[in-house]
Amino acid sequence: MRNGRKSGTSSTPPSQEIGRSNSKSLREPSGKLTGGQPGHKGKTLLMTDTPDKIQEYIPEFCTKCGSDISGIKSVLIERKQEIEIPPIRPQYIEHRSYQRQCNCCGEKVNSRLPSHLKTSVQYGASVASTVVYLNVYQYLPYKRLTALLQGFFGLQISEGTVQNVLNTMSKQAEPIYNRIHQELSQSEVVGADETGSRIANKKAWFFTWQNATLTYLIPSFSRGYDTIQNTFPNGLPQTVLVSDSLAAQLKTPTKQKQLCIAHLLRELKNFETAVNCSWSSGLKQLLQEAILLKKKLKPNDYSRPNQQVRQIEKRLDHLLSADLLSSHKRVQAFMKRLKKYRHSILTFLYYDKVPPDNNASERAIRNLKVKNKISGCFRSENGANRFAILRSVADTALKNNCNIFDAFKNLSVAGV
Repeated sequence: MRNGRKSGTSSTPPSQEIGRSNSKSLREPSGKLTGGQPGHKGKTLLMTDTPDKIQEYIPEFCTKCGSDISGIKSVLIERKQEIEIPPIRPQYIEHRSYQRQCNCCGEKVNSRLPSHLKTSVQYGASVASTVVYLNVYQYLPYKRLTALLQGFFGLQISEGTVQNVLNTMSKQAEPIYNRIHQELSQSEVVGADETGSRIANKKAWFFTWQNATLTYLIPSFSRGYDTIQNTFPNGLPQTVLVSDSLAAQLKTPTKQKQLCIAHLLRELKNFETAVNCSWSSGLKQLLQEAILLKKKLKPNDYSRPNQQVRQIEKRLDHLLSADLLSSHKRVQAFMKRLKKYRHSILTFLYYDKVPPDNNASERAIRNLKVKNKISGCFRSENGANRFAILRSVADTALKNNCNIFDAFKNLSVAGV
């Protein structure tokens, strides 16, 4: 606390905290109680008509007089079921190759073993996919992962083997990873974001580019435009790019851009409460109305001029032309930024698939923070690249309603 005022961060003076984006939710109180609302369809466990095992409890003696009643016909009066997981143990599959000699010409004919069998003993696709699933999707570090495999499945797998599995699977996933990149470079709408991390004890960042069906992640030691340029040398010329106000992202050559309205609303809310700025309240209301209009628009509405959209555009121009010389310097800087990117504020009202916010990209990049909290930072650049490849494949599979475990299993065609 400084000068009797609270600061959201210990290193930032309250005087400089005005307009800073924070984690405070933009949702207004609804007045509803927490939990399921009236009319909400609940879910409960249902009994099955084909249980795997039936355990019967039939009385043999009378509990009153002690007589033998074992020969008397019993009547079912109650059923209850419980769900158990049977013991899981590794299944050893032996592949045998045989030889036969032709009676006509004497040729000895050998059968061929499956091509994915490289050594006399190896782990199969289900083991490899389990390792990748637990490490990449559930974020388990090597030590906990090997302990789980031992405790649940009786598999004595070393940490070195886990690393070998991840290396092999990431190589198998590279063609899919490259295809995701190629399809994103030609997509109509792409969201972008980045977050800090540490790789080999050095400061680094993870970038994401994603849309409704694809997710692409890459690690980088630079947060600048060079990372974007190296990833997309020709930019995204066919794309409407949705992002926050990071200068590097806004520098990307694109068809059009869309600033994240959620970020703008958070800044406006801070201005509104910190300096009692009526201009901020007006712009905040305008952006909220634009979001509500977006929800009402139908696909056909984007192909013709819309009077409501025109009115919102005029109101925005009016607000951006206001005289804010008496306002706080951060409010003035905020308006200057909006003027610079004026044509990237309401783009979402002209394209059906363009969202008003960048929340999907934030969800895609949030996995890195969870990964860091559970497993720590990446020890090597190779490990960071490996995670980016496999996580991109996993998230893309999830967006396309594919089972992630099966997606990893399909990758393991070469064996490990």
